[in-house]
Amino acid sequence: MSLKDKQDVSYFRLNNELNQKKEGKILLHKDKEALEAYFNETIIPNTLTFPTFEEKVTYLLQENYLDRQMIEKYDFSFIQRLYEQLQSHHFQFQSFMAAYKFYHQYALMTRDNAYYLEDFAERVLWNALFFANGNEKLATALAEEMITQRYQPATPSFASAGKAVRGELVSCFLIQLEDNLNSIARGIHSAIQLGNLGGGVGISLNNLRENGSPIRGIENSANGVVPVMKLFEDAISYSKRLGQRPGAGAVYLNVFHPDIMAFLSTKKENADEKIRVKTLSLGILIPDKFYELCRNNEQMYLFSPCDVEKEYGVPFSYVDITKEYDHLVENPNIRKYTMSARHLEEEISKLQQESGYPYVVNIDTANRNNPIDGTIIMSNLCSEILQVQTPSVINDDESYEVVGADISCNLGSTNIGNLMQSPDFGKSVAAMVRALTFVTDQTHIKGVPTIDKGNSERHTIGLGAMGLHTYLAENEIEYGSKEALDFVDIYFMLLNYWTLKESCQIAKERKETFIHFEKSTYATGEYFAPYLEQDHFPTTEKGAELFAGIFIPTREDWEQLKEEVQTYGLYHQNRLAVAPNGSISYINDTSASLQPITNIIEERQEKKIGKVYYPAPKLSNKTYPYYTSAYDMNMCKVIDTYATAQKHVDQGMSLTLFVRSEIPEGLYPWKKGTKQTTRDLTLLRNYAYKKGIKSIYYVRTYTADKREVGTSTCESCVI
Repeated sequence: MSLKDKQDVSYFRLNNELNQKKEGKILLHKDKEALEAYFNETIIPNTLTFPTFEEKVTYLLQENYLDRQMIEKYDFSFIQRLYEQLQSHHFQFQSFMAAYKFYHQYALMTRDNAYYLEDFAERVLWNALFFANGNEKLATALAEEMITQRYQPATPSFASAGKAVRGELVSCFLIQLEDNLNSIARGIHSAIQLGNLGGGVGISLNNLRENGSPIRGIENSANGVVPVMKLFEDAISYSKRLGQRPGAGAVYLNVFHPDIMAFLSTKKENADEKIRVKTLSLGILIPDKFYELCRNNEQMYLFSPCDVEKEYGVPFSYVDITKEYDHLVENPNIRKYTMSARHLEEEISKLQQESGYPYVVNIDTANRNNPIDGTIIMSNLCSEILQVQTPSVINDDESYEVVGADISCNLGSTNIGNLMQSPDFGKSVAAMVRALTFVTDQTHIKGVPTIDKGNSERHTIGLGAMGLHTYLAENEIEYGSKEALDFVDIYFMLLNYWTLKESCQIAKERKETFIHFEKSTYATGEYFAPYLEQDHFPTTEKGAELFAGIFIPTREDWEQLKEEVQTYGLYHQNRLAVAPNGSISYINDTSASLQPITNIIEERQEKKIGKVYYPAPKLSNKTYPYYTSAYDMNMCKVIDTYATAQKHVDQGMSLTLFVRSEIPEGLYPWKKGTKQTTRDLTLLRNYAYKKGIKSIYYVRTYTADKREVGTSTCESCVI
């Protein structure tokens, strides 16, 4: 029997019974029954088996399923031992959704999709061998981190590693456009290439001149950013990663760009089809000055990017609007437009209420806390990547006169609950850094020189975390409480410490640092000041209990690390970023990212098969009281949680806000009624800004008719 044969299965029905209650109780055992039925009815009968592991590997190599070069880097006896070690863990999925996600989206299958060729332990094996690049000690360490689910590589890496035919290992890319047709054309070419290779593409439109501005002295010649958005939407939609899924894109624009209202209008439900963008995500860049103008209820000036570039000699993206605002207003050579700052603020809230967009990047906050020499000008599809870029100069034949530096995202995630059980927290993180380093070292995208340059010079990675709510619930801690924030503070301090230490070790071994390390605050030592002023230990009894037996660095340890970094440098320009990692968290049987769960029993609409139900991870009588839905939670608690982690994270985090169209009575101190208003979203954005949040991802609204507005569509980081 193969998967192509019609099969009479019971697991969907069993899983759907989770949505029913008997005597007021959730039928959790039905999910276990669905899981067992899934293996008995679909996985076991449709998995190719072999007499021995060696014969299986021989078959996979002969049929070009497995990367031969990877296998040849090791003695086969070692591969055999590592395989047996992994199988000895007797790994089992804990929910039907976890198993279904793995076999449906990650497991290697025959080319006709009729049979499975691996289980979870074997996918881990190929990942470990691939990322270790012939290093047996590292392969063993990585295998242990992944089979215990302390470490989860991002989807492109985890799904592709070890396969003979695969896409790129990176999650997404960020590119910028300059204000000319050559750059736009080159950008479209880059977006198609990148969408085909690695999924999501973020694009900065900030430098493009506004609609109606002159070109070569002819008034009203420029068409602005909206037609360019349409071009990129078509280009990215056309591009498919190995035919598996359509590409995804996000476009970013500064709120001081004259086309900002037209930009936002492209996502309105009643937008004309000529301007409406259906598949692109929208992101806005908000400097500090905008918050000030809104607070004072002032008119705001919008500045022509072309004129600003002429006056300042750098593209619009690289001008500090907050610092230069008054000079820009006073400069007669810069074309400018006016509008009410509060009107724009309200329009942003209206659109977030209606569609979940735009993402928000507090660009001055990001740059103010940036230890790297240079300017952050945008983010990615999930708003967690915040890295410096440099502009290009492109000739008429679309060749590069000056090759700028753009960004590729190399992501992975710690599973908080499992990493807290590691026998050695530091060694676990070190192995994860080595795996991510292999991805950045092996990524060479020659078709897009700016991406290749940025990656080869900067060696950036993004290690994050998932499973916070699950871990807190297991330990009977309320999300957003003092104890919860205490835990988050120490956990992310440890991630920061150990990734710094391993990056320094790699720089020492290779005698190589990221470009311009000497201009960073790592090199000057300023970066370490907060850790040298006082010791960072748990401040609550519960926090001390959770970290008992885990090494926590003292001021002396940080001082020693500072000296090592100043002596040997860092290999990676960036190290930490918290992606939304939604669907891949199912495989890990834990909650997504740092956010609260959305429902005790989550309902997922899966393509072709309909609804699948997923109980909150580790749900039990013990954890139930601590699993408050995000939609019933004060979002200030979520913001506080992310702000606590952000102090230690050099890049950003995918912070999603969850609200109901009818807000529970008394949830927010400023609310007199229960109906969600634009003011609520405005206040939450301002609260996030004041707490030091760098970026806000989606705003998801649960409506009265039980729909979710603003659900994520980016698969590069989420799955």
